[in-house]
Order: sequence, then C-alpha cells, then structure tokens
Amino acid sequence: MKRELTVNAVIEELPTILDLVESAVYEYKSNCSEGDKNAILIATEEIFVNIVNYAYSLKSSEIGTVTVCTDSSDGIKIEFEDSGISYNPLERAEPDFTLSLEERKIGGLGIYMVEDIMDFVGYKYKNNKNVFTMKKYL
Repeated sequence: MKRELTVNAVIEELPTILDLVESAVYEYKSNCSEGDKNAILIATEEIFVNIVNYAYSLKSSEIGTVTVCTDSSDGIKIEFEDSGISYNPLERAEPDFTLSLEERKIGGLGIYMVEDIMDFVGYKYKNNKNVFTMKKYL
C-alpha cells in the first residue's frame, strides 16, 4: 500500500512521519521484529531531521515542506522529497574510524548508519527537488 504525506520541515512533525512509516512496516509484515522496526524508524528519523536542519536553512526564512511517501508492496520503501538546497548525502566521504573522536570531522555518521540499516539508499535531484529513497526488505 502506498501513502503520501506532506508536512512542514519542522522537528515537531517528526512523530507524524514516524507514525506513517510505522504503519507501512506493519502493513508489510505484521510480525516484524521490534529490532527491524526500530532500525527503520531510526533511519527515517535521521533523514527527516537532516532535511529539517539543513535543506532550507540557507535558502530563506520561510519554512519549507517535506513530502514522505511510503510503499509497503515489496519491502518497505520510504521516499523523502524537499525543495531545499540541492545536496546528495551519498557523495560525502565515509567516516574515518581510525581517527580518535577528537580528530574526526563532525557529520557523516548518520548517513553511514542509514546505509548500514537499509538494504538500498538512493538520491536524485529532479524537478528542482531532492529525492532521497531508502528501502528495507524484511
């Protein structure tokens, strides 16, 4: 089943997005393990919070929107679409785990974690929109 929801790009909308994704998880596999469900929700939170914090911050003082689409017909597919600053998070350098915490650059761990949790992640810039897609097979 496919669902779509557009919300303001504000942190207060995070519970609404997590509810949408949790519904998709249960539609696909009602006996989904708590661990798998939590992992998908963590990945969802990471991407949504990054959009809230960075997509519109330099563009204007206006609050942007995020459209989240879920599809539970073949695994759990979650797609985020925003009109913020063009940015492909998959092009960043992987974290260097050989460095101490003090030596590491800030950022990059969240997307690394999302790539580890999900079976597929993809990004495209289409029609002046960032489209980030992630998929998990249970």
